[in-house]
Amino acid sequence: MNRTITKRNQSRGFTLIEILIVVVILGILAAIVIPQFTNAAQDANESSARSQLQTMRSQIELYRVQNNGTAPANPWTELIDGGYIRAAPVWPTGFEESYASGNLTLEYTGDIEGTTDGTDTGW
Repeated sequence: MNRTITKRNQSRGFTLIEILIVVVILGILAAIVIPQFTNAAQDANESSARSQLQTMRSQIELYRVQNNGTAPANPWTELIDGGYIRAAPVWPTGFEESYASGNLTLEYTGDIEGTTDGTDTGW
């Protein structure tokens, strides 16, 4: 009688096949989910850059209105000294600013899906 109880207790574990199937399923799920998180970081950087750009453009426009239509020659120095902004913006990695005659634009020069083609975002 003791012998049948010990056999029943020994046969309750998972087999190697069952464990391998679970590992394969987890691997497939990870392969689907991980790329979505890498795109989320890029989307967050783009959203941050758009928000900062809109804020800077509105402050440049406010400066123009209060200074008879004159755009700031050096936007960050004049906007900070005038109290329009607290500090020069820090753009997310991969974004470069361009400022000419009161027109502020950003260009994404980082790596887009393995290429460094300097694609202009048109912001």
